[in-house]
Amino acid sequence: MKIKNSVLTKKSIWLKVFVFLFAVVWANSLLGTTDITNWLIENTLTVITFLFIILTYKKYHFSNFSYFLICIFLCLHVYGSKYTYAENLFGYWLQDLFHSSRNQYDRLVHFSFGFLLYYPLQECLSKWLKISKYLAIKIPVLIILSGSALYEIIEWLVADVFFVEQGVSYLGIQGDIWDSEKDMAMAFLGVVIAAIFYHVFRLYKQPRYYKN
Repeated sequence: MKIKNSVLTKKSIWLKVFVFLFAVVWANSLLGTTDITNWLIENTLTVITFLFIILTYKKYHFSNFSYFLICIFLCLHVYGSKYTYAENLFGYWLQDLFHSSRNQYDRLVHFSFGFLLYYPLQECLSKWLKISKYLAIKIPVLIILSGSALYEIIEWLVADVFFVEQGVSYLGIQGDIWDSEKDMAMAFLGVVIAAIFYHVFRLYKQPRYYKN
């Protein structure tokens, strides 16, 4: 019983660290934002995600590694909302580094959506929903691809129907007519790479049996 309580205490400490880190980045993005309306729109899904994690915490627990990955993704997302994705300062640095014709920060976040959230989704499916490990490895790829497509639909609705004046800054297409398709491709690439890494690591960790 003491061992179990010790494990839970350590888990709680790390979770508090992740929450604090995210809170600092989130507050910084709000205080330094260049477009408050865009910030509010961008952070709608952030609030929903954060509430989901809080409300399900008593019944379901992610591993510390999953909470870490979720924290990093949310930090990347809210940092993007600080300047808008098309005018993100780190994106400009990437643009200069790779001699790109556009600010690449939105591509980085879409890639991270697949790469960083694969493991938490796999853990959710296998531990919470008790789905077989075989399916739990593959289904997150479909979830990420579907989620990425759904997000692009939401972007269209927000930009063209609900907040027309904020449409350009919210979409951040930077003149690229294939921006939505490329964003989905980056998310798909990220989740496939993460799935491969996980599968290879899982095979490596499996016990080996040698014949004498």
